[in-house]
Amino acid sequence: MKIPEYRLFIHPLELSELQKDVWCDDPISAKLTINKKKYEIDIAYRGSHIRDLRKKSYHISFYKPSTYRNAKELHMNAEYKDPSLLRNKLSLDFFNEIGCLSPKSQFVNMNLNGKNEGIYLELESVDEHFLANRQLPKGPIFYAVDGDANFSLMSDLDKEIKKSLKFGYEQKYGTEQDEVDLQEMLIKINTISISEFESEIVKYLNVDQYLRWLAGVIFTQNFDGFVHNYALYQNSNTKLFEIIPWDYDATWGRDVNGKVMEEDYLRIEGFNTLTARILDVKTFRHQYKNLLEVILNTQFNVEYLKPKIQDMHNLIRPYLQKDPYKKDTIHLFDKEPKYILDFIEARSKFIRGKLNTLE
Repeated sequence: MKIPEYRLFIHPLELSELQKDVWCDDPISAKLTINKKKYEIDIAYRGSHIRDLRKKSYHISFYKPSTYRNAKELHMNAEYKDPSLLRNKLSLDFFNEIGCLSPKSQFVNMNLNGKNEGIYLELESVDEHFLANRQLPKGPIFYAVDGDANFSLMSDLDKEIKKSLKFGYEQKYGTEQDEVDLQEMLIKINTISISEFESEIVKYLNVDQYLRWLAGVIFTQNFDGFVHNYALYQNSNTKLFEIIPWDYDATWGRDVNGKVMEEDYLRIEGFNTLTARILDVKTFRHQYKNLLEVILNTQFNVEYLKPKIQDMHNLIRPYLQKDPYKKDTIHLFDKEPKYILDFIEARSKFIRGKLNTLE
């Protein structure tokens, strides 16, 4: 099986402009050829701590034609710090399988101005096209961009009361009124009384879906996932907010720098104000415990995940051998499937051992 090849052409002068300042978000014009069809695009670097790395990640916007596979933009991730290159895709697929809205992804091989740039992970953008492709009702979408997106009235960044509840969020789609609805939910999360929380929060939040997302964060052990690395979508039919994972490379036993993260690093109760309040309700806590047990028995185990991991590894290995940035580390790449499987075994044992704390 082959992975798609994306052939990117950037005029040398434009490329020089792009490379001049890796922290600049202003896009430049480029051309992209996929399956012999040419697209005129805008392209810019993407990411925060990853922009200094040798292999860059990109944000692509289509403008002629204006969409590709019903998407107006794509995120091309180098996955440079992940020695397996699998973690982000493995995580997002896992979220989808446990009943959580999650971006689609696929591996591609990139070529820039005739030079092989190696393996990339193409990530679907969470926007109105994301909703349309799933036949979901239109509704506002907010990206959680920093530690202020912690569902609290207090900032996670400076530990002071937030000057605005819009802090921490970037509106991707929707109206000004939608921002008001988001702020109202955040106020309710923090002010509903303990006695009324169970009956009131379900008017603002899809709690079952939130618990599935929480389970996904806990199983994949994304420590950063509670205050950013997510998007919020408000279903215009139900008026309930749902949460969507994003950027899950620091998972399955490694941190954001690819270093070892032991299987007991993240507690099963997670973090952030909303999670704490939900798990303070006995009904929700038991629902969460039952959900963890079901996923442990069906999807988070070596028997279920081993063939998926091995198939992904086998698919991209021939391309990694030619990747100018990663080919010298193929010995590390080949050790990663076992490392991830060992983590799954250890993490599942840890979670099983803590289930009684949710009684």
